[in-house]
Amino acid sequence: MSYTHLSLGERYQIYALKGAKHSINFIARVLNRSPSTISRELRRNKSLRGYRAKHANNKACDRRANNA
Repeated sequence: MSYTHLSLGERYQIYALKGAKHSINFIARVLNRSPSTISRELRRNKSLRGYRAKHANNKACDRRANNA
């Protein structure tokens, strides 16, 4: 099964929808992703200030670079 990484645009959508108090299931439906993908993204990439799209994207890029 193939997969795709979340894009910066998708991360900004997660940030906006989470800020608007939408559920993980709702965000997953909007992005056509699994709820577990959204949950994992929020858990892995939160900071002291909560989930922030640019910060999350930087952390994800760093993880990909370190695993290459």
